[in-house]
Amino acid sequence: MPRRHERPANDKKIESRMSPSTKGIGKMTYRITRRHFTALGAAAVAGLWARPGSAQAKEITVLNWKGYGTDEAFALKAFAEQTGITVKHDYFNSEPEMLTKLRTNPGAYDVVLINSARTQQAQAEGLIDPVDLATIANAKDLAPALKDHANLKADGKTYGLAWLWGMNSLAVRQGISADSWTIFSDPKYAGKLALFDDAVTSVGIGALLTGQDANDPKDLAKITEVLKAMKPNVKLMWSSEDEWNKAFAAKSFDISVYWSGAAVRSIRQHKLPVEFIVPKEGAIGWLDSLAVPTSSTKKEDALKFLNYMIDPTFYLTWAKEAGAPASANEGAMNKLPADDLNRQIHKADYLPKLTFMAALPDDRRQSFNDLWEEVKAFYAK
Repeated sequence: MPRRHERPANDKKIESRMSPSTKGIGKMTYRITRRHFTALGAAAVAGLWARPGSAQAKEITVLNWKGYGTDEAFALKAFAEQTGITVKHDYFNSEPEMLTKLRTNPGAYDVVLINSARTQQAQAEGLIDPVDLATIANAKDLAPALKDHANLKADGKTYGLAWLWGMNSLAVRQGISADSWTIFSDPKYAGKLALFDDAVTSVGIGALLTGQDANDPKDLAKITEVLKAMKPNVKLMWSSEDEWNKAFAAKSFDISVYWSGAAVRSIRQHKLPVEFIVPKEGAIGWLDSLAVPTSSTKKEDALKFLNYMIDPTFYLTWAKEAGAPASANEGAMNKLPADDLNRQIHKADYLPKLTFMAALPDDRRQSFNDLWEEVKAFYAK
C-alpha cells in the first residue's frame, strides 16, 4: 500500500505565523520567525514519517488458488489481530499461470502457493528465495519426510515451506478387500472400475504396477499393456469430485483411483461407504508448499504468515470449519481427534510409500499424454 502523506494538523498555524502583516514586523521578529519556521518545518516533515497514523500499513499479498486456506476469513482476521499485518490475495487458475504472474509482476507478491513439483523450476528461474526454516517456529513440527523433501531442495537450500499434502490412491466400496492395484484388472470386478481421466495419474499407476518410477518410467510399452488389460473392468472415466460422488452413490462402480481429501469429503459430507487404501505397491503423492518470491520487499512479514499457516490452531479451525487437506505439520495432525477421518486417511506411516509428483519435462509429459490417448482409444473400441 502506498504511504499516506497526511498534512500535519498545525500546518495552517505555521503558514499564518509566517505570513507577514502589513504592520510592525521588525527585523529581529522576522529572523526569529524564520528560524522558528526552519525548525518547525523540519519537525513537520519528520512528523510525516514518524506519526503512527501516517506510517506505512503492514500488508502482504498472497498468490494462491481461490478458496485454498490462505484466504479463509477467520484466518485473515486472526493473523491481522496477532501481527497487525493485513493479507490481500490474487489468484491463479493453473500452475503455468502462477509462474507467469511471478515472472511478469515483480514485487507484486510476498507469498506464493507452489505445487512442489514446480518448485525447482521456479527456483531455477530466480522467482523464489530460499526459506530459512530455523526462523519459522512451527517448522520444527513438520513431518521430516515433507520438511526436507527433495522437491523443495536446490543447491543445498530449501525453497519452500511444506504446507499440505495428499494422495491419489485406491478407493473401494466398503466390504471389498484390497491391498494392491492389481484389483483394477481382477475379472471379479468386470464393469466396476472408474478411472480418473488424467494421463499423469494413469501412467503413474501403471508405473507402480510394473515396478517403475512413476515420475520417470523407462518402459512405457509395459505400462500401456497393463492399462489396456483393465479394459473389461472399466465402467467410466471421471474428471470431477462431484461426478465421482454421484456415480458412486448410484452404484455405477465399486473400485477407483481417488483423491485422499475428496475421500474424506465423500464419507463425511455425502455419507458414502468409501474405504481409502494405500496399496502395497504404493501411491501417488502431492505436496503443496508456500514460498517467498525473490522480488518481495516484505520478506519478514511473509515469513510470519508462513509460520501462521502451519500453526496447529489455524489448521484445526480450518479442518473443522471448512474441511482441509492434510497438514505437513505432524503436531497439527496429531491434535485432531483420533477418530477424525482426515487423520485416519492421511497417516504419517503412508509417507514412505508415496511417490511424490515431480516436475515433468515437456517431452515426457507429451509421451504420457500420447500413451493415455492410445489407451482410451483402445477402451472405446
